[in-house]
Amino acid sequence: MSADTEAAMRRNLIVADIVERTGIDAAMIERLVRRFYSRARLDPLIGPIFEHKVSDWDAHLGRMCDFWSSVVLMSGRYHGQPMAVHLPLQIDTPHFDRWLELFAEAAREVCPPTAAAHFIDRAYRIADSLEFSIAMQKGEIRPRRVRPGCSSPPNPESVI
Repeated sequence: MSADTEAAMRRNLIVADIVERTGIDAAMIERLVRRFYSRARLDPLIGPIFEHKVSDWDAHLGRMCDFWSSVVLMSGRYHGQPMAVHLPLQIDTPHFDRWLELFAEAAREVCPPTAAAHFIDRAYRIADSLEFSIAMQKGEIRPRRVRPGCSSPPNPESVI
């Protein structure tokens, strides 16, 4: 058996476990993406950023469904460069905190608890990675945010 075949088999087992434990599927991802963006677009802090950058909302929502499918189900549907998209934006810790707050609210409303926790964990990893990279581009180093249910930032070796 080739290394690629073994890797695909391992990935399939991991995805099957995630689906079994969480119930996440494409329909749930789409409900979550739509719920989150319906709120984010109206938010006074992050809404203007989306409205300024997104001209075709149907395409954007489809791309975000692909993104989250790739993040939570390792589907490989997303082929973008999130870092390149976010680096030029004028966003900072308050924007990431608000994004996380709205995303977590949407996840808890749309998903069963185990699925919501899975999405929220991944969202924190994404926010940490993007915020860290943006800060590095500015020549800044910041402590990682404290995650819900934790009293201190995560161990740097365990993130991402």
